[in-house]
Amino acid sequence: MTHTHSLTVRIYYEDTDFSGLVYHASYLRFMERGRTELLRDLGLGQRELLQAQGGLFFVVRAMTIDFRKPAQMDDLLIVETVVREVSGASFDLDQRVMRGGELLVGAQVKIAAVEGGRPRRLPAQVREKFASVASPRGA
Repeated sequence: MTHTHSLTVRIYYEDTDFSGLVYHASYLRFMERGRTELLRDLGLGQRELLQAQGGLFFVVRAMTIDFRKPAQMDDLLIVETVVREVSGASFDLDQRVMRGGELLVGAQVKIAAVEGGRPRRLPAQVREKFASVASPRGA
């Protein structure tokens, strides 16, 4: 079953640059929030993972971003996050920032699991939760 997680974000003055458009780094914050809320919805609170799994946390290993159209102050955006693939120590996500049906920003993100400053395999229960919502290969 493919699951798209959606997070609504309102654009405020602090998200914009001198031109009145959303500053490019603000999209990174919006997508980080989308990833965090996906984890929370899967029952994977980051604080709990850090404490219960001996210091397990996730880092962005790689990201490819395509900025297509700008957002402006007061826009209401939707950050969509889809788990694309799960492997031993990482998982890949597709993220989109939408305004209505219009794609503003798209990103492919590789997230790695880290413990004690070193890469580690995803615990089985964590891998299973990601796999339960991952899109079918090639979809």
